[in-house]
Amino acid sequence: MSRRDRPIRVFIVDDHAVVRDGLRFRFETSEDFDVVGEADTVSSARDGIMRTRPDVAIVDVRLPDGSGIELVRDVRSADAGIASIMFTSHPADTALFQSVLAGAVGYLVKDASTDEIHEAVRVAASGGSLVNRTTLDDLRSIPMAEDARLPSDLTPQERRILDLVTQGMTNREIADRFGLAEKTVRNYVSTILGKMGLKNRVQAAAYVARASAQLAGAGSRYGAL
Repeated sequence: MSRRDRPIRVFIVDDHAVVRDGLRFRFETSEDFDVVGEADTVSSARDGIMRTRPDVAIVDVRLPDGSGIELVRDVRSADAGIASIMFTSHPADTALFQSVLAGAVGYLVKDASTDEIHEAVRVAASGGSLVNRTTLDDLRSIPMAEDARLPSDLTPQERRILDLVTQGMTNREIADRFGLAEKTVRNYVSTILGKMGLKNRVQAAAYVARASAQLAGAGSRYGAL
């Protein structure tokens, strides 16, 4: 048994039964984990996750009735204590970056080893991030405007909001943090992107990831946007 006083509760979301079966088997090989539910659609996963309140949800990026990104955003808004890990066959998928911005702690590829899956879930359950050097390199590869720089005319409030945006917080969460209307935060974000010469949040995350990587040097295996 791990140092936790109970197994890590895991919820699996994937539209392929064979994938769910394979994941469940991997967790059943260790008493450190307890699979508390499974789902194959966004709607059934949303209901199941809110009912079982797992520690970690492993979510396929694309589901029959919608996007895993939408599911992660909804789960985070409802219960920020549930960590979400995206599960994908394509680690270079731009949707993964959007998932991180929606609140996922990172991603796993579907051919990951059992040890890698176990480690990732333990890190997520402990509140850690799976955003590693490879992910930062991918973010830095996203095309950006050549003149994109952190403008000197960003106000202190805009800098604080930019930091939360690149941490993956939604407009609603930022609004709650600062006691603002969600529309006000949306206007702040638009202004920030305009000043930076960027088009969207993914590009903002790429910018901050690039700057952070330059400051951190070699860094550790896990990091944060």
